[in-house]
This record gives sequence, C-alpha cells and structure tokens, in this order.
Amino acid sequence: MTARSLLAYVNGAFVPADQPVISAHDYGFLYGDGVFEGIRVYDGRPFKLPEHLRRLIDSQRIVGLRATRTVAELSNIVQETCAANQRAISYLRLTVTRGPGPIALDPTAPPQPTIVCLPAEMVPFPPSVLQHGLRVIVAATRRTSPSALSPRAKTLNYLNNAMAKLEALHRGAGDALMLGDHGFVTEASSSNVFVLSNGALRTPPPSAGILLGITRDVILSLAHDLGVPAKEEMLTRDDLYTADECFLTGTASEIVPVIEIDSRPVGPGAPGPLTGRLAGLYRELTRSS
Repeated sequence: MTARSLLAYVNGAFVPADQPVISAHDYGFLYGDGVFEGIRVYDGRPFKLPEHLRRLIDSQRIVGLRATRTVAELSNIVQETCAANQRAISYLRLTVTRGPGPIALDPTAPPQPTIVCLPAEMVPFPPSVLQHGLRVIVAATRRTSPSALSPRAKTLNYLNNAMAKLEALHRGAGDALMLGDHGFVTEASSSNVFVLSNGALRTPPPSAGILLGITRDVILSLAHDLGVPAKEEMLTRDDLYTADECFLTGTASEIVPVIEIDSRPVGPGAPGPLTGRLAGLYRELTRSS
C-alpha cells in the first residue's frame, strides 16, 4: 500500500489517511489539547497494546479529558485499523483530542472528543544509523517542567521537544538530549535514554520528569534477565560524557545506539556490545509476540 491508500479511523469511520477530516475548530489543532500513543505493529500485531492503552487512559485522566471509549473499545479500533490496512503498516498513532469547540478557550465546551487512529509505514532512522550509531547534543531547550505539565501524560504539547530536535539538526546531530529544571538529564526529543557505566545500566527515574516509556520498561526487564545491574537514578552531563555506552529507546525507534554526545565520543565511538545484545533481544521479542 502507498501512503495515499492507507485508511485512518476517524470518529467511527475509515477514511483515506491523507484526507482532511478534522475540524479546524478541534482543540487538538487550536491548542494542542489532547493525548496520544504511538504503537508499533509487527506482522499485523500491535506490540504491547494493553500497556499503550492503559497509558492513554491515564493521560486522559491527568489532563481531564473525558474518556468516551473503554480500553476494549480502543483495542478494537486499533485492531480494525490494522485489518483495514492489510498488514501494510508498521506504526499506528492513536490520538484523542478534546474535540471541536469555540475559538475562545473553554475546555468544558467541546461536546465530544475526537478519536483518530492513523496508520503509517514508519522508518524513524535509516539502517545505517541503527548499525553505526547516532550523534546527539545536549540541547539548551529544557524539558517541560513537571510543575507545569505532568510528564506522565503523553500529550500533544511537543513544541519544546521540536525546538530541541531543531537545535540538534542545526548543529549537525541526529537528536537532542534534554535537561530538566535542575540540570539533570531527562530524555531525548522523543525517546528515553540509557547509559552503561562501570558495568551498570542507568536511566533517569520518574522523578527526573520523564515519560515512563514502554520500551524503557522492556529494556529494564531484559537487563534483569541478562543479570546486568539496572538502576533508575539521576544523571548529569558528566555521566553522559563518561559513559561506556549510551542508547535511546522508543516505540517507533526501538533501540538506537549513541556514539557521540556534544562532539565527545561515547566509549570507543562505536555502538557498544550490551547495546547490540539488548537490541537483538528486543527484536526477537517484538517479532515473536
């Protein structure tokens, strides 16, 4: 299937994915007022679907967005979208907005949320990056403060993430790591971050102000199975610069090795052995589930 022939679920109907069917008054468009989940699809099977749907419902509750569909109903929407596209997709974006309302901001005004399940054939990074590694920077743009917006809610408010990614691209890097209010590492523009130091795998804890990534949880479990110490603890810039290995994790990108941070090589400047082993185990898991 071509991108043009993919079918998206929009409020109960399937329409061509490139057809403009969302109201210009939708609060998701006007104010970024909504939540979403990105879901990988392997051979027609959505990976970790229950975990994604639970997080979506949690996000709705956190931002006060009325849930009009149960987890079972949302699961059916995802499964029907996969079936409608004949297994030609690798990614789904399930979005719930507050719905169309008046331009004058009133979150109580929209009568009904908008629900969209958008399919895609997604390749977030070329194979060469996954094989040889990614160069990243530490962005000047900070992660949204948890005191302003809960990082547990996966919302449509991604402007600071976009600005950090733009910084990276302008500096010739592939992605950006973002610091929080107090200068500790949080995450990349759309991924969680891990470092390997002195034989222990380390990743920022929830208190750093991160989104609790589903792929992140899988990696922590795989590390435990391998007998690799895995710790959730605050990380500084120096922890990044002195790491033996570093990698990013995300639903879309899976595991991406990082070989350089702020022009400093990570370890020998090549993807590390633990990164490769975890990436291999993750691929096995996703293809066999």
